[in-house]
Amino acid sequence: MLEGKARVQDTDMPARMQAAATSAASRALDLFDVADCRAIAGHIKTEFDKRYGVGWQCVVGANFGCFFTHTSGTFIYFSLERLSFLLFKAAAASS
Repeated sequence: MLEGKARVQDTDMPARMQAAATSAASRALDLFDVADCRAIAGHIKTEFDKRYGVGWQCVVGANFGCFFTHTSGTFIYFSLERLSFLLFKAAAASS
């Protein structure tokens, strides 16, 4: 496991889910090269899809912008090592 501690910058997730997100990120960084942001994001998304149901989205990188709508209680933005992580469950489309 990495020595660095995740710094949560914004979230509306329950504490237990936040811990699961930062742990999943730490495991992904142990499994993949830090430069392979796509593989890291895919690993985290897959873990959350299995644990909390499908529909999760994950963005990982050192520099990105975004605008999205999420399901309440499923959003976290944090940094670990030199990367930032955005994880959320997409909101259902309304007609």
